[in-house]
Amino acid sequence: MSLEVDIVKNFEGFTLKAQFSAGNEIMGFLGASGSGKSMTLKCIAGVVTPDQGTITIDGMRVFDSAKGINIPPQKRQVGYLFQSSSLFPNMTAEQNILCVMKNTGDHKTKRSKVRDYMAMMGLEGLYDRYPSELSGGQQQRVALARILLLQPKIIMLDEPFSALDSYLRWQLEQELASVLGNFGGTSIFVSHNRDEIYRLCDTVAVVSDGAVDRIQDKWSLYENPKSYDACLLTGCKNISSARPVDNGILAEEWGITLFCGDKITKGVKYVGIRSHDIMLTDNPTLPNTFEIEVVNTMRDTFSYVILVRKKGSSILKTLRLEANWDRSDTTSSLPHYAHIPPEKVLLLYS
Repeated sequence: MSLEVDIVKNFEGFTLKAQFSAGNEIMGFLGASGSGKSMTLKCIAGVVTPDQGTITIDGMRVFDSAKGINIPPQKRQVGYLFQSSSLFPNMTAEQNILCVMKNTGDHKTKRSKVRDYMAMMGLEGLYDRYPSELSGGQQQRVALARILLLQPKIIMLDEPFSALDSYLRWQLEQELASVLGNFGGTSIFVSHNRDEIYRLCDTVAVVSDGAVDRIQDKWSLYENPKSYDACLLTGCKNISSARPVDNGILAEEWGITLFCGDKITKGVKYVGIRSHDIMLTDNPTLPNTFEIEVVNTMRDTFSYVILVRKKGSSILKTLRLEANWDRSDTTSSLPHYAHIPPEKVLLLYS
C-alpha cells in the first residue's frame, strides 16, 4: 500500500500545504492543536476538498484538481477513526458494525463475520450494548472493528485516545499497536503527544503552521530535530535563542557559551538541551561546565525537577534538569556545576 499527497487548501488566515508520501508503515503526525493535522486527514478521506493538488492511494488517483478528479469518500477505501467514535446512538454495537456490510452475503454470514471482528477487538458479550452503555475505550474498539471489516487500504486515526482516561488510553494503545502491526498497510496516527507517537509509529511527520515540516525516522528526529517546532514537539524543555560565536554558540537567554564539537553552527537560530542531558558535577574543568545557582526545586513522581541558571547571571530564563531523589534531598547537597556534553547540544536552524 502507498499514499502520496501534494495538496493546498486555503482558509481565512490559514493555508494548508501538505506534501508527503508513505508506504507500508505507521506514520505519526506530530503537531500542536491547529497545526493542520486533522485537516490533512480530512482531505485524504475526501471529507474536505483541497483547492489544488493531487492525492494518490495505492496507485489510484483519488483527487486531482487539474483533471477534475474527486473520488467520493466511500470509494476511497480509507478507514478514518475520529477523535470520537462516531457510533450511531440508536444502534447496538453489533448493528453499528453490520450497517457497513452492504450486499456482502446473507445476514447469518455477515453477523458471523462481525462477531469475529468484535472478538478480535475484545468485545465478546457486548453485541447488544448501545454506545451509551459502553466505555470510551469500548466505543473506540467498536469503531475500529467497523473500519477493519471494510478492509481499507489506509487507516487514519485522529487522536483516538484524547477522550479517554489514562488507564484506558494505555490499554487501547496496546490493542491498537497490535492491530496496526497486523494490518501491514499504510497507517497515519495523529497526536500532539510525543510519547504516543514514539511508542506506536515508525516514522514521524512534524506538522507546523499548515505544513508538513519534516518526515524522518522517529529516533533521528529526536536526536537531531533541527527546527524550533520539531524540538519543542519532541519534548525538549530547554530552548534558547542562539547565535554563532568564535568558540561555539552563545545561548542568549541563558547567558552561556556552548562548545558543539564538529557540528555546523552557521545559520543557527536556537539551541535546545534536553533536561536529562544536563549533568550535575563538582568538576569545573569539563567542557560546557558552569557554576549554577538553584532557582527552584519541584518534586516530581520519580525525580526532582530543578530549575537553575548560571551563577551571578542577571538573565531570568532558567534551565530545567532532572535528578533522582537520593541526590536532591536538599539543594545544599547538590553539586555546584552543571555540565552539558557537546554531543547533546541540539542546534536549531529555523
